[in-house]
Amino acid sequence: MAKRGLELLLMVLLGAIVIFLSIRYGEKEYKVEDIEFQADSIHHQYAYGIIIDSLILYKDKIRKNEFLADILQDYGVDYARIDHLARKSKSVFDVRRMRAGNTYIVISTRDSLHEVQFFIYESSAHEYIVYELKDSISIYKGKKEIRRIISTDCGIIQSSLWNSMVDKGTDPNLANELSEIYAWAIDFFGILEGDRYKVLYEKLFVDGQYIGLGEVIAAMFKHYDREYYAYRFLQDSVWDFFDDDGGSMRRTFLKAPLRYKRISSRYSHSRYHPILKIRRPHRGVDYAAASGTPVHAIGDGVVTFTGWKGQGGRTVKIKHNGTYSTAYLHLSGYGDAIVKGASVTQGQVIGYVGKSGLATGPHLDFRFYRNGQPIDPLKVESPPAKPIDSTYQDTFILYRDSLRRILDTIGEIQI
Repeated sequence: MAKRGLELLLMVLLGAIVIFLSIRYGEKEYKVEDIEFQADSIHHQYAYGIIIDSLILYKDKIRKNEFLADILQDYGVDYARIDHLARKSKSVFDVRRMRAGNTYIVISTRDSLHEVQFFIYESSAHEYIVYELKDSISIYKGKKEIRRIISTDCGIIQSSLWNSMVDKGTDPNLANELSEIYAWAIDFFGILEGDRYKVLYEKLFVDGQYIGLGEVIAAMFKHYDREYYAYRFLQDSVWDFFDDDGGSMRRTFLKAPLRYKRISSRYSHSRYHPILKIRRPHRGVDYAAASGTPVHAIGDGVVTFTGWKGQGGRTVKIKHNGTYSTAYLHLSGYGDAIVKGASVTQGQVIGYVGKSGLATGPHLDFRFYRNGQPIDPLKVESPPAKPIDSTYQDTFILYRDSLRRILDTIGEIQI
């Protein structure tokens, strides 16, 4: 009886969440379309929005070093018409960007001429370009309908979050999504064996095939015996993640500026320098990482310096506000458009790990300043982003409580 009660509770809560999401997203739940047999009320058959009652469909994949001309000439389309099509297509889609392995469809008449009427190229799992080759050439983009399925996952960490998901057959990209949500609170290179997670999220399907993750709706991550809950909520037309108290899961600064293997040297007032063989202050944290590893701005700001900075080698400095600034040393190169005066956003790639300047190996020397004075980056308490406004407080509490009850049942009842 207890299990049946939990099942009924979960069904009711999921129904409420689906209704809420359909209102918030402004989207319907899509039906899977079958390109061979989709039919309307008067029994027309459709594919890619085209009535195909009297037509024949040929479906194949683009092979390596195969181009549009190679494909269409095999179906009897003359080169002059193909050239005209390619030229006219440039404003919609450059046919030179067609990739090997992607699907294409050729639709021709059913008579003895087999004259090509349409060519469709699937640029992604749900996007396509239609080339109409009738009396006049017409080119336009289209999208297949996507079905969103709410799913759950949970697990106990043995080595890493990524491995935990791979071992269970879960899309490992979900690990990346969680690491983004919890970027300010949890160092995912420092998670412990026995840490736990639960997550409510969307899976996306096209033509009945799984194409990837949708949105994470809610999650719980237990780290150092503390449970971190996160709920995706729409406020002022912007989606964000909030904790149990309605505080934003984002912070002004990320926990770390890159994915690193280990901290090779910490902030110190007296560190023995491995090259100079002397003791002197080290006003930053050294993150050991492979050369070329992307380095991200830990917060929004303006670049105040890019260039060679003595023993620090290639360096980028960013002013985040009137109080805080950061510096990134020993880079091998800079991110796109990272020049003095450029505005950067949190998470933007501003450079790449290297060993320029005085360095024994590739690493990032990351430095943090408050009012111009260096402070230990690992001890910075970052102020939170905008919390739930009082206008949304009651709605958020109801939504949070519903999601919390679902998260707490994950692992007891699988959806």
